[in-house]
Amino acid sequence: MELGYSLFAALQAAKENFCFFGLLSMKALILVGGFGTRLRPLTLSVPKPLVDFANKPMILHQIEALKAIGVTEVVLAINYQPEVMLNFLKDFEKKLDIRITCSQETEPLGTAGPLALARDKLIDNSGEPFFVLNSDVISEYPLKEMIEFHKSHGGEASIMVTKVDEPSKYGVVVMDGTTGKVEKFVEKPKIFVGNKINAGIYLLNPSVLDRIELKPTSIEKEVFPKIAAEKKLYAMVLPGFWMDIGQPKDYITGLRLYLDSLRKKSSSKLVRGSHIIGNVLVDESAVIGEGCLIGPDVAIGPGCEIEPGVRLSNCTVMRGVRIKKHACISSSIIGWHSTVGRWARIENMTILGEDVHIADEVYSNGGVVLPHKEIKSSILKPEIVM
Repeated sequence: MELGYSLFAALQAAKENFCFFGLLSMKALILVGGFGTRLRPLTLSVPKPLVDFANKPMILHQIEALKAIGVTEVVLAINYQPEVMLNFLKDFEKKLDIRITCSQETEPLGTAGPLALARDKLIDNSGEPFFVLNSDVISEYPLKEMIEFHKSHGGEASIMVTKVDEPSKYGVVVMDGTTGKVEKFVEKPKIFVGNKINAGIYLLNPSVLDRIELKPTSIEKEVFPKIAAEKKLYAMVLPGFWMDIGQPKDYITGLRLYLDSLRKKSSSKLVRGSHIIGNVLVDESAVIGEGCLIGPDVAIGPGCEIEPGVRLSNCTVMRGVRIKKHACISSSIIGWHSTVGRWARIENMTILGEDVHIADEVYSNGGVVLPHKEIKSSILKPEIVM
């Protein structure tokens, strides 16, 4: 009898900690969306969630964080190139031992409609809550803490919020500072009502799906305000950094924040040396020549060749890129398999698409260059090179 009771108690404890130990399944939906126009020309080669960020596809940062707290299935809500996404993620599905499926929209459904479309994939008999993430968001993903928060308040939905310096640019979440209960949302307030905004990470009870119709709907403007009015919506302030990296300027800022977080949490992943300044991430297969000065806030991807005398700062150099001798690159993104010529200077948010070749001694001041181009003359002011 005592043994039976002990077993029952152990099972109850296991259920309480279902997601931390992965004993019961938990699901997540990632809002992938459409064409990724703000990150062109990179998204002309791959869907936005597969664009590299800190040497791995953006979406993989989220999938790994979800797997780490026991999520067993991730649904990608997508309306653009689902087969490309799934083919690419097949390897990671096996490696991470997590199920990845797609829910494809035939028309854009906003930020809530995709949940209704994926209803059958998200609901099972467990009655457990599920995560919803915006695919553009990069953070430390404190998902375990969010589960604890959600269980503690007993409401219907939890949202993550982050503090910003200029709340008038955003929709502000007005909440109780002690309990986290959300009182209301104020869109781009003219007077100060708070400094916390929606961070694009949610934990929702299955009952939230009963509130959403299969039509274009905004979860932020239509669904959450109704739950808040019923006093069932709670907000948790996100610890650590946060950035929506859906456009180049924010991508570069996000890289700085991410590398700073990496230094604090697992600094062994960053490189050190007399040629390194600040936080620098280099894939082990990349080759760096003598006399280079690299950093701060640089990511160098697999198979890259950085020739002697190169200067890199505040930039991403993606897989298979070759930077020739004495080139200087700052505040820019160099797309896959591109080449930057000797003594070239690339700066001011220049974005090179895949397989772009910059000739020797060329200067680019904010050029946005589409894939498979050869640039032989300087780009003196920010412009798109078709």
